[in-house]
Amino acid sequence: MKAGIVGLPNVGKSTLFNCLSNAKAQSANFPFCTIEPNIGVVNVPDPRIARLEELVKPERVQMATVDIVDIAGLVKGASKGEGLGNQFLGNIRECNAIIHVLRCFDNDNIVHVDGNVNPIRDKETIDIELQLKDLETVEKRLEKTNRAAKTGNKEAQAEKALLDRIRETLLAGKSARTVVPQNQDEVDMMEEFQLITTKPVLYVCNVDEASAVNGNKYVDQVRELVKDENAEVIILSVGAEADITELESYEERQVFLEDMGLTEPGSAVLIRAAYKLLKLQTYFTAGVKEVRAWTINIGDTAPKAAGVIHTDFEKGFIRAEVIAFEDFSNYGSEAKVKEAGKLRVEGKEYIVKDGDVMHFRFNV
Repeated sequence: MKAGIVGLPNVGKSTLFNCLSNAKAQSANFPFCTIEPNIGVVNVPDPRIARLEELVKPERVQMATVDIVDIAGLVKGASKGEGLGNQFLGNIRECNAIIHVLRCFDNDNIVHVDGNVNPIRDKETIDIELQLKDLETVEKRLEKTNRAAKTGNKEAQAEKALLDRIRETLLAGKSARTVVPQNQDEVDMMEEFQLITTKPVLYVCNVDEASAVNGNKYVDQVRELVKDENAEVIILSVGAEADITELESYEERQVFLEDMGLTEPGSAVLIRAAYKLLKLQTYFTAGVKEVRAWTINIGDTAPKAAGVIHTDFEKGFIRAEVIAFEDFSNYGSEAKVKEAGKLRVEGKEYIVKDGDVMHFRFNV
């Protein structure tokens, strides 16, 4: 599961990517600096794993990760191949969610491709290009579906009805994610269409250091614009985050954050939000050899969760021994949790909850 960072050139995408992944993607003050998408495997900050480490004292610790993709800057006309449009749009299509970076700071030393700072216009530029590409996809699909629908094919008629609704939405300047599926068949069809604007989106307002806590007038404009989109807006001073990653010690970083009025780096907030955007959650295994966070989809059953460790665990699943993280933390050890009667035995139908500490029994 990957989240792709998109935006116009020079809004801070590659610098943000470097902060998130510590991979040194090239960042420079001119468009098209990023040609190939950079992919970073990013640890998901989670204070629960530090607590488990403190209690279990394992030989090693493994955090959950999420893949972040730095996609080059889109420009007006990308849907028609302007700039490196087709390639960039293809890279976005391969991602499962979009992190849309908007420039919300003034700085005469950093050029803006459209001449001045205006996050509303910038957002609309990107939205329009993505919507136009989706419109092209929908109209191509409709050509084929219309023919089948005319023959009385019920499936084709249902598909045509949904495509027509999506087409009208895109022509009205709205993204396909605003089309609400009426039933499970439509949910499945929407997935099959692989439209770019159905992907969940998170907006990152890149602000100056002074606006890192409360935002500014540009952030207010963005919040007002996206209030009906059911999308999260995160404030981040990408320049300050880059400075924080350069500091050697944890103490120095904490002093820097305190001076800014923050309790943790904004990048940590963003990574957790991206994880949630991808509909991912974490369960833990905790033993003296290793404390580890495992990534699963929200709604996964216990056998599915076991399969993330090894396919044999899923095939031969017998049962899962489950402790809620809060119980493990409160009682301090697996033995004390058992004594208190808080360890549960769950079967194949169990839906794993975020933070479960699990041990699987299986037989192959």
